[in-house]
Amino acid sequence: MDLSSINPILLLASLMVAATPILLAAIGELVVERAGVLNLGVEGMMITGAICGFAIAVETGSPVLGFIAAAVGGAVLSLLFALLTQFALANQVASGLALTLFGLGLSALLGQGYVGVKPPSTPQLDIPLLSDIPVLGPILFNHDPMVYVALGILAATWAVLKYSRMGLVLRAVGENHEAAHALGYKVVRIRVLAIMFGGACAGLGGAYVSLIRVPQWTEGMTAGAGWIALALVVFASWKPWRVLMGAYLFGGVTVLQLNLQAAGIAIPVEYLSMSPYIITIVVLVIMSTHRSGAPASLGKNFHASG
Repeated sequence: MDLSSINPILLLASLMVAATPILLAAIGELVVERAGVLNLGVEGMMITGAICGFAIAVETGSPVLGFIAAAVGGAVLSLLFALLTQFALANQVASGLALTLFGLGLSALLGQGYVGVKPPSTPQLDIPLLSDIPVLGPILFNHDPMVYVALGILAATWAVLKYSRMGLVLRAVGENHEAAHALGYKVVRIRVLAIMFGGACAGLGGAYVSLIRVPQWTEGMTAGAGWIALALVVFASWKPWRVLMGAYLFGGVTVLQLNLQAAGIAIPVEYLSMSPYIITIVVLVIMSTHRSGAPASLGKNFHASG
């Protein structure tokens, strides 16, 4: 065992990369849940975004087009969930689980011809002067552009929810959809748009896994990241900046267990691989007694009576 081989600067830099796909998916799901909808199909939308982004990036040679395609793919798949829950008034939990199973199957079908294919590389964004700062430079200012896009989406989401009329209406729909409808707000339209935003973010998170984090396509490669994102929303008490903390916590544990494996620590590799998920479960158990912040209409279908 050689712990000296673990570079803390690289560890912290890797933490931001590992957290990015979960952060993207979680912030999208947070918006969906603040609108009063519980979508358990995040994993399905992530894996669909992963293969859509990968396929388009390979065919066009452009990672940018790949990420755009991933966002579109996730949003289109989320429309299936919106159709079932907002128009057919199907059970949200059952519909979300069905969406995950459908996404996993669809991605496996679409990805058959891309196994073993290498996608175009996404360049690092080397920020002049800032990236040269000792310690902080390599940790904060020498990443791929999507790391900063994810942080930008997080900041924009926080600002919109907290300060804009759009955010106020969204929160009103999530708290009491009947009252929001009585005030003249289009509850179903607002929820459909929120669901599509969540799908687009999940798609971006999936594409980050297939194009940057693990630049290849393998079936089921999101490996439960969508479920972790769902858990993080609860952990964060439906607050954007807490989602960031939760994503970095999970990313840190994930990167640490990989580094401990490489250092040859005398713990069975299976236990180390389980550690991020165990930590997530423990956090959720601790937070379960503090469920403050959950939208009052979360998971409830809306039917306009007049």
